[in-house]
Amino acid sequence: MSISAPRGLASSGQKPITEILHPLSAAEEPLSPGPDVTVSGGRDKEVGLTNGTPVETPSPASASVLFNRLQLDDDLDSDGRDPYADTETHDLFVTVDDPKKHVSTMETYITYRVSTKTTRIEFDLPDYSVRRRYQDFDWLRTKLEDSQPTHLIPPLPEKFVMKGVVDRFSEEFVETRMKALDKFLKRVADHPVLSFNPHLNAFLSAKDLNKRQGLALLSKVGESVKNVAGGYKLRVRPPEFCAMGEYLDTFNQKLGTIDRIAQRILKEQSEYLTELREYGTVYASWAGSEEELQRPLEGVAGCVTTCCGALEDMSENMGQDFLPVLREYILYIESMKNVLRKRDQSQAEYEGRLEAAVLRKQEDRTPIPAEVEKCQDKMECFNADLKADWERWQSNKRQDFKQLLTGMADKNVTHYEKCQAAWESLITLLQDKQTEDKTSCKSLWEIRQ
Repeated sequence: MSISAPRGLASSGQKPITEILHPLSAAEEPLSPGPDVTVSGGRDKEVGLTNGTPVETPSPASASVLFNRLQLDDDLDSDGRDPYADTETHDLFVTVDDPKKHVSTMETYITYRVSTKTTRIEFDLPDYSVRRRYQDFDWLRTKLEDSQPTHLIPPLPEKFVMKGVVDRFSEEFVETRMKALDKFLKRVADHPVLSFNPHLNAFLSAKDLNKRQGLALLSKVGESVKNVAGGYKLRVRPPEFCAMGEYLDTFNQKLGTIDRIAQRILKEQSEYLTELREYGTVYASWAGSEEELQRPLEGVAGCVTTCCGALEDMSENMGQDFLPVLREYILYIESMKNVLRKRDQSQAEYEGRLEAAVLRKQEDRTPIPAEVEKCQDKMECFNADLKADWERWQSNKRQDFKQLLTGMADKNVTHYEKCQAAWESLITLLQDKQTEDKTSCKSLWEIRQ
């Protein structure tokens, strides 16, 4: 195997390493600096959300161009096919449902039913049904992260909630968490590598999950990644991975802003809903003491009640469907950044070992040791796995946000249609009442004549 020299390893007074191994073309473009390289001059332009390709954009918080940056159109699927569909697994199906509350003298917790259907020979049976609690899912994710360090592990919903603010045993909270756990497990089961992890097999099939089992089964790759780059420093991060990091920073900023604003909107809607209910009650009470205006007042009270129901449905959609997706992708960003850091560590180890080997070769003609080749193989494995998972993540993101924004649009349209229909029916009622009053007055006048 040939050894490619990293760029930037040349030092003054010595022959550049790149000339010893594979000299670069003088016309080759310089790479973007890594996280440990200081570059003079600030950046005045923001990085746009372009699937990892940096572009200049006018404003870091411009709402008018936000959704365009998310690239919701399937520009990469111009032929109508998903380019990553062939890599998806279709012989392992998992579902998380049926939450149950368990109360003991020591603790209170929720378990979920995990159902599995599969035709894989790695499983002894085609169907499994086990119960798992949140900490079991957390165990699985930790095992996947340890044993598959080169891959992006989907995030779990946040474990801790603020006491007094959210009741973690409430039906709404449990339902939201169950959906998030189901999505996590489905993403793992659909992954062409993670889905074959033995820890996933144990999680899906073992009646009693022994979480201590397998502590010594960490892969050599996983164990080495934890210890690499102890004395090395990354010199240059390749431009494609620089673009990934910049994209994640920008995407995180946008999602964080949307999340904060959406939570404020949800809070204001809740306060407005309380006022609106009280508003409708006043009209209903008034109608009981005003016989001549009873029907119109009851009509107004009915309209307000309808609007309350429509607003409640829209707020529920935002709280249970919209916000969880935003938070999942905020956590996804942290997971992706973690894999990028591990990739950088792997590159730093390779660069450091290669530099040391080249210096030894200059001094005593020592051949390049095999460990350098192993480091190069590990780095290339990181690069290939990260690129594949990045493309998969981008494809999933486009589909998820299309579905999310379509659902949000539908809920808003439904909300305003219900409100419009209610108030239009009130106008018809008032017009009928006005005609009825005119007819009554005319009849009374004729009788008096």
